[in-house]
Amino acid sequence: MPTSTRQLRPDGRATRWAGQHERRRAEFVDAALAAIAEHGPEVSTERIAERAGVARTRLYKHFDGASDLQRAVSRRVTELITEELEPVWNPRGSPMRMITVAVDTHLRWLTEHAHLYRYLLRYSPAGEAAGGFTDIKTALGRHLTQLFGEYLRTFGLDPRPAETTAFGLVGYVESASARWLDNPAGIGREELVEQLTETIWTILDHTLRAGGVELDPHRPLPPPHELAQGTEAPGDHDETAKRS
Repeated sequence: MPTSTRQLRPDGRATRWAGQHERRRAEFVDAALAAIAEHGPEVSTERIAERAGVARTRLYKHFDGASDLQRAVSRRVTELITEELEPVWNPRGSPMRMITVAVDTHLRWLTEHAHLYRYLLRYSPAGEAAGGFTDIKTALGRHLTQLFGEYLRTFGLDPRPAETTAFGLVGYVESASARWLDNPAGIGREELVEQLTETIWTILDHTLRAGGVELDPHRPLPPPHELAQGTEAPGDHDETAKRS
């Protein structure tokens, strides 16, 4: 028998339920973020439900157990960090300015959202496709690998050191920041930003000098594609970069 037109039409009730389900999940995730910020990364499901204004059993009608809720919260925290790190994805200014802004943005987020950061470390399994802090570090490492590699190629240097340098710097900043968050040892955020920035620049400068390129860290540095548009080598018409 031919399929009726009515059978081919989508079930409007199912569509509305799916949309309502997703909205409720998002509302519960927001409630979880607020509860974590108030009570810390060990916050109980009861606290989250209380913040959402529902019973614990009602909360779990929208999540497949505690692990599903934890994954949803971790994904949202990952999104927030990714949005906050916009200066890293689109660096501008001098090399020292780029590094300083990136490090300061990272540390500012950690100090303002320490509980969310610790929650992400605690409940975001490494390698999950759903996202997590490991994924953020990997994305940062790959992004910086591409950026540094493009600069090295533009300067006529071997781009192969870019990956180990980029991932090494991401790991250095993350581990140093995490340790500082747990044990500041009398060091303020501005002082730590300066310390990390100087170390990062020293490593990058060493790599460039090894290839015979001397870069002024305080002069504006155009993006690699803009440098590559000229026919002359970087620095022919200004003092931004010199070859030794």
